[in-house]
Amino acid sequence: MKDLYQILLKPLVTEKSTDLRESSNKFCFVVDTKATKAEIRQAAEELLDLKGKILNVSTMRVRGKPKGKLFQHRRGRRPHWKKAIITVEPGTDVQIFESI
Repeated sequence: MKDLYQILLKPLVTEKSTDLRESSNKFCFVVDTKATKAEIRQAAEELLDLKGKILNVSTMRVRGKPKGKLFQHRRGRRPHWKKAIITVEPGTDVQIFESI
């Protein structure tokens, strides 16, 4: 198994993820592209102290966007990444998002 800190890379803070957090108790994270839902659930339970409070884990792969010219005639691309949306029980606070 991978190190838990290599599975959950960072919290994802956008307008959409903030709305999900406030209305539906869903928290978004950028995760390793090869991580499974079971590994993401285990990492979140141990790192964020959510033992038994996670209801659902949804994942999606986000394709990188093409960028403008990086060199004379070549076009660049942002890297692909994976997003996880973790649904927790109502009333549960996640410490990472409390300080943001």
